[in-house]
Amino acid sequence: MFLLHSPDVRAAEIFTRVPDKFRKPNVQTEWARANRGGQSTDSFLEGPVWSPDGHLYVTDIPHGRVFRISQAGEWELVVEYDGEPNGMKMFDDTHFLITDYRNGLMLLDIESGAVQPYLERRNTERFRGVNDLTFDSAGNLYFTDQGQTGLHDPTGRVYRLSSDGKLDLLLNNCPSPNGLVLSPDEKVLYVAMTRGNCVWRVPLQADGSVSKVGQFFTSYGPSGPDGLTIDSQGRLFVANPGLGRVWVLNHRAEPVVVVTTPEGASLTNLCFGGSDMKTLFMTESITGTVLITQMDVAGPLPQRSQSRP
Repeated sequence: MFLLHSPDVRAAEIFTRVPDKFRKPNVQTEWARANRGGQSTDSFLEGPVWSPDGHLYVTDIPHGRVFRISQAGEWELVVEYDGEPNGMKMFDDTHFLITDYRNGLMLLDIESGAVQPYLERRNTERFRGVNDLTFDSAGNLYFTDQGQTGLHDPTGRVYRLSSDGKLDLLLNNCPSPNGLVLSPDEKVLYVAMTRGNCVWRVPLQADGSVSKVGQFFTSYGPSGPDGLTIDSQGRLFVANPGLGRVWVLNHRAEPVVVVTTPEGASLTNLCFGGSDMKTLFMTESITGTVLITQMDVAGPLPQRSQSRP
């Protein structure tokens, strides 16, 4: 990769870790057997969401948990249920929408901890394993259906669920679609293809269709891009597990900032938060660590659903 300028390389700081009382080192799960080679997995953090109430929320996939973390780094269990929650976004002031690998889209009541189905099937067909999600300003929901797809089976899917309930299949030839995020003008959808070790650029046409989809960024190493976010200037942030890095890309897909982790290499997802939306929160999943670094440009305020739960 040819760069006109060397990127700014900075190390993230440890914000907080999963407390010992919440770790489950001796609990074997079906998810860990399939996705971690049966290794002991006391937690696997994902889906960070900053809430206006001043808390960070994260999911724990294999143990079906959602946690609330205070600005002091104190952990509280919101819910533990029979599922595999991954990506998560605010649905409205009192609900989160979760991409649950086992159950489909699930709605979480933040105050009560109640979890209920939101969208389990498409035309009576189960999803392969939904992964991550993002809303646009009109309340349309974009989400990935990853399952166990990869270069051997590039049949992962990307959907758009409109605020009136219409479900459109946008892509069905994806090698492990994972994180996704819209450009600030909402004319382009970026989708991380983990097993393809790249990020796709998906132009969105005026009629809602997609055209001239291309490969925007190419990474390397044992595991490809995972979670995505974007700042208010349109720079794309790519969490890259296996490398333990976050790539911050300009409009030419050149890394202008590289964030490294002081612990572990499984940087799976990220979000902006803090009072000025300039704090970048990152999940290091295998060690159960939440990392932070300060950015000079704020992230956009999160979009939400326009539908009723």
